[in-house]
This record gives sequence, structure tokens and C-alpha cells, in this order.
Amino acid sequence: MGQSASTALITSRRDSIHSSHRSKSKFTAPIISMQVEEQTEFVFCEEPDYISDLPDECLACIFQSLNSGDRKNCSLVCRRWLTIEGQSRYRLSLIAKSDLLPLVPSLFSRFDAVTKLALKCDRRSTSIGDDALVAISSRCRNLTRLKIRACREVTDAGMEAFAQNCKALKKLSCGSCNFGAKGMNAILDNCALLEELSVKRLRGMNDGAAAEPVGPGLAAASLKTICLKELHNGPCFGPLIIGSKNLKTLKLFRCSGDWDKLFQVISGRVTGMVEIHLERLQVSDSGLAAISNCLNLEILHLVKTPECTDMGLISIAERCRLLRKLHVDGWKANRIGDDGLTAVAKYCPNLQELVLIGVNPTKISVELLASNCQNLERLALCGSDTVGDAEISCIAAKCVALKKLCIKSCPVSDHGLEALANGCPNLVKVKVKKCRAVTCKCADWLRMKRGSLAVNLDSGEPEHQDASVSDGGLLENVVEFHPVPNQMPLPSIASSSTGRSTSFKSRLGLLSGKNLVACTFRRWSGGNNSSRG
Repeated sequence: MGQSASTALITSRRDSIHSSHRSKSKFTAPIISMQVEEQTEFVFCEEPDYISDLPDECLACIFQSLNSGDRKNCSLVCRRWLTIEGQSRYRLSLIAKSDLLPLVPSLFSRFDAVTKLALKCDRRSTSIGDDALVAISSRCRNLTRLKIRACREVTDAGMEAFAQNCKALKKLSCGSCNFGAKGMNAILDNCALLEELSVKRLRGMNDGAAAEPVGPGLAAASLKTICLKELHNGPCFGPLIIGSKNLKTLKLFRCSGDWDKLFQVISGRVTGMVEIHLERLQVSDSGLAAISNCLNLEILHLVKTPECTDMGLISIAERCRLLRKLHVDGWKANRIGDDGLTAVAKYCPNLQELVLIGVNPTKISVELLASNCQNLERLALCGSDTVGDAEISCIAAKCVALKKLCIKSCPVSDHGLEALANGCPNLVKVKVKKCRAVTCKCADWLRMKRGSLAVNLDSGEPEHQDASVSDGGLLENVVEFHPVPNQMPLPSIASSSTGRSTSFKSRLGLLSGKNLVACTFRRWSGGNNSSRG
């Protein structure tokens, strides 16, 4: 009974910090004095800090699963997190203005593991030059992807030095730059692992007939995708295309020059292509006949190529019998119609996706397509003067595999839409736009008849059809994307992100008036294509 007793105060480190800002009585128990000689004793017990014990590698994996904004917030927690976040960031996007140069050493000391880099400058600012590009490349020797936009101060010499430092490059995308064939050839000669090349508005190539040829270089053996956009002298890339024996995808948008002769040479050397996009190109039936030598062709886009007629499409259909996707924008020229589509129906039974814009098929070709192409899952008919109720009724009766149907600016009425109530058993979505004879009452009735069918009706006033393919290979007449930023800027100079992209496609039900066909088919094809797409 003569022993002393005291009330022990047990508190965690976290509570002790909080206690300094709150009343003492809330966190401590009163000390009971027992009139003894011994002094009151305090015992502090700390909770274990599991985060501090977490290995750097585990913390890096956690950071990589976060979006860019959350990663930046984490980097402000402590010096350790700042270091780990920087060392585990593999993708970086920088505002490539001229004042970036003095920041390069410190920036890439922190982000020393970057493999994917974007350098973008706006048109009104002075971009980085050769010095900055060389300094970056010397610190990013493991770079595998580079996107460079509007860096007009970068010259051939800068690209040559970059190519020598970054020989592991696998993907290059450049646009609105001033370097020319020498810089491009330096990349091709030094980057033997290059698989994807995208070039847009390369101003150094605009030297007319005197332009230096590009390619083939060491990269020709590994290249799988070539995309050329808005080049005044596009055929100067001919040696590169011809030398790329393993090329699978070729996309040409608004590139001047005579492509017929070049395709005749290409088709004899590069026969393994599976995807070809041609937009506003000087190409005729002769060029399409040459392309028909690509017997493995699965995807073909012909957009605003007015010299291409039924004869060219027939030659494609007769030889490219593995065709799965066909997009034709006839530009209201009436040069592709029943004859060409009949050949497609006859020789391409594997067709899964068909988009016709400004083309006037009749019931003859529509019936053959519906009967012969039993795998047809996605169909879009836009701006056609001949697609009416009879054609839609035929589709409803015979397209048993059809899942997605898009009708825009066609003379279709309620009668044609009503045929879908008992047809197309696998149909899940119908979009009807600018077909003034289709009423909301009919759309509601169709929804009621087929509860699982999504019916989207927009009976607006008809507008001018302009179905060109955008830079991404989408249809501009029906697409007006409002991009979601996938990267958040670092203070004053940079934006960066993890390996995964955070941009999301708009849902079909929220699309604006111009989002009808291309966004629709991009999403459709993503979930329904075979693995070869």
C-alpha cells in the first residue's frame, strides 16, 4: 500500500503533433499525485511507420499507378518521395521554348529514367534549338519515343547529333519543324530499331524537285508504320517506303506528288502491308491496281481521291480478299458506286466494317453486301441520295451479324426504320442523324419494341458533307473532338505523365452533332475486331 502509482501517458507520434494544436485535456489523462517521493513517469509509444519502411521499388510501382497530378502532389511530401517519383517517371512532356536550355541539366537529373519525351512549342514563341536538343539527348540515351512539335529552331545538325545519342529510338513523330532530308536521314541511319515514323508539315522538305530523297537507312528493316501528312514533296520518301520490307501500315494524308508511279514500285517490293489510308492524294485506278498486289490488305481508307473509280475498287476487291474494313468518301463525285461495291460483296466475304460517305449505292449492291458479307458488324451510310427505305429494309432482313448501324443525311423515313424492329437480330445500336423523314415517335416505338437496342436520333437540318480524314485517320465531317488533357504541366516548363494515357473517348450518347461516324466506329472496332486489327 506504500507503493507509488502514476497514470502513464501513452500517445503516438501523430497524436503528440496534433496535441500541440488542441487542448491538452483531449489527449492526456490527468496525473494523480499519490503523495509519494517518486516522480511521475511518462511513457511514449510510437506507431510503426510502414510507409517509411516500404522499399523504393514498391513506392515507385505505386506512383506509376497514379495520374500525373497525384504524382506531383506525392513528390511534395518529402525529399525521398521527390527522388523516387522523378526516377520512376518514364514519360515527360516539355514546353520546348528557348528558355528551356538552362533548365535541362537539373530537369533531367531529376527525371533520369525518361524513355518517352514530347517537346512542343507554340507557333508564336521561339523554340529550343540544337544546343538544347543535344543536351537532352545526351541525358536521355535510353529514349524510345520522341514527339517534337513546332521546334523551328532545330536544324539538320541538331537532329544528326540527337540520332547519334539516342540509337534506341523506336518511335518518332515530328511536325511543323524546319529540318529537312539530312536530319531525317540521320535518324534512319542511326536508329536501327525504329518501328513507327510520323512526319507532318516538315518545312525543310519543301524544295520541289531538288529535294533530297529520304531513306532507306538502317531503320528500313524494322519500320512497321509510316505516316506522312501535308508534305509538299511526299514522294521523296519513296526510297524509305520501298526499302521498308516489313512495313504493315502506310498512311498518306494530303501529300502532293504523283503517287501512281510510286505505288507501282512499292507494290513490287512491299507486299505485306495490311493497312493503307489515302486522303486527298493524287492517285488513280492505276495506283489502286498496284496496291491490289498487297494480298494481305485488311484495312483500306479512300478519302477524297476523285480519280479513283469503280475500276480501281474492283481491282482491290478481286485480289485483296482478306479485306475487313473499307472506308470510302466519294466526295459526291459519283465515281464509285454499285459496280465497285458489288465486287466487294462478291470477293470480300470477311468484311466487318463498311463506311460509305458521299457514295450512292442502290438496293442492288446493298442486297449483295448484306447477303454475301455475313460477318458485317458495323455499317455507316452518310450523305447518300439513294439510300432509302428499301435499302434499310434490305439491310434489316439480311444483315444478321450487324451490331452497329449509322445513317446520316439519307432519304430514310419511319417506314425504313420500322424494318429494324424485326431484323438484324444482333443489332445493339442505331444512330440516325439529319434524316428529316424519321420522327421521334418512330424512334420511341423502336426502343419499345426492342428494349435492348440503343436508338440515337438527331433529325437536324442537313449540312454540307465534308468527310475528310483527320490527322489521326478519323473523319472530320463527323468528328470534332474536344481533347481531354492527358498530361498536367509541371510549374512553368513541363508536363508529364505515367506510362498510361489518361485521355478518354467521349461516350456515344454525349457526342455532339459532328461526332457521329468516326468516334462511333473507332469505339466499335476496338471491341469487335479480330486480333489482327
